[in-house]
Amino acid sequence: MSRAVIYEAFGGPEVLEVREVPEPHAGPGEVRVRVAAAGLNPMDWILASLPEAAEQFGVTVPSGFGHDFAGVVDEVGVGATGFAVGDRVYGGALSRAVADFVVVKVPAEASEVLSHTPEGISDEVASTLPVAGLTAAAALSAIDLRSGDTVLIGGAAGGVGVFAVQLAKLVGARVIGTASESTFEFLRQLGIEPVAYGAGLADRVRTLAPDGVTAATDLFGTETAETALALGVPPERISTIAAGSNPPGGVRATGGSEAGPDALARITDAILAGKITVPIAATFPIEQTHDAVTLQAGRHVHGKIVITL
Repeated sequence: MSRAVIYEAFGGPEVLEVREVPEPHAGPGEVRVRVAAAGLNPMDWILASLPEAAEQFGVTVPSGFGHDFAGVVDEVGVGATGFAVGDRVYGGALSRAVADFVVVKVPAEASEVLSHTPEGISDEVASTLPVAGLTAAAALSAIDLRSGDTVLIGGAAGGVGVFAVQLAKLVGARVIGTASESTFEFLRQLGIEPVAYGAGLADRVRTLAPDGVTAATDLFGTETAETALALGVPPERISTIAAGSNPPGGVRATGGSEAGPDALARITDAILAGKITVPIAATFPIEQTHDAVTLQAGRHVHGKIVITL
């Protein structure tokens, strides 16, 4: 038997339970990963709490929980190539990551990701990368961000935001990030100019950037996208990840599936070069998954939350 976080009905963190489940094994064309760490994302608890969101991803109850993981390959099925027992790996498996073992198809299926973990990157850091890293890369690619841009990034201190702001800095853009005032010093340490979200955002941005904003990405809701439109940013240079299929004013909706094939490699290279920092706000053992999700759902976390196994 092995452990896995399971929920039998949709609801808040209280529905998540650590269960003893039959130990899975790698079949033909599959590898099994012994999970060491699982990085949490808002999508994890959104799928667990909203049946309509879960339906869009084909998730039904009872279900496992979590997407991003890192660990070590400990079984390789017949016909599976590219990975060997003992390889350190990281990746994603929809609604299955917070468990002792994850079985993944090789090559990975559409809802899965599996890559070798570069030497020098810990399992905890690797487990934060797939969803947040790919989503941040896609959000910036969608607006063709380039050196010399002044970009407004909404939700700058969140799990996706911490990657987006640093990737934008690497491009050579000036970055203004919306956040709560309690996160301002945290963002300044990343080289970001913080601005408080909420009523009057456009006026505050005009004060910070009197020469204007040239691009924007909204990582939480639609306030930043709407503000960018009001500031005269063309809709094709504004992206959003959280406005569904009908974003305001014709701005570009995007997500991690639209990131380039080399996005994660570029991020891991930047981490190893010391050009990107991955702030881990807190780690919890699997038995405290309920507490970890409660903390993240409060939307006041500076960085990523990781479950350790």
